[in-house]
Amino acid sequence: MTTEKIIIAEDRNSWKFGFTPQAELWNGRFAMIGFVSALITELVTSQGVLHFLGLM
Repeated sequence: MTTEKIIIAEDRNSWKFGFTPQAELWNGRFAMIGFVSALITELVTSQGVLHFLGLM
């Protein structure tokens, strides 16, 4: 009779709070979305994001 250990892997896409690998993955994804959004805003409006928002 063989004994096998069952290893349950964590879901890397689950939504968890705190300093966890899952939270850092989501943080990086949202940062990439924000950066691309800023680039698209600059390309479409021909001005920087701060000018577009009226902060400068």
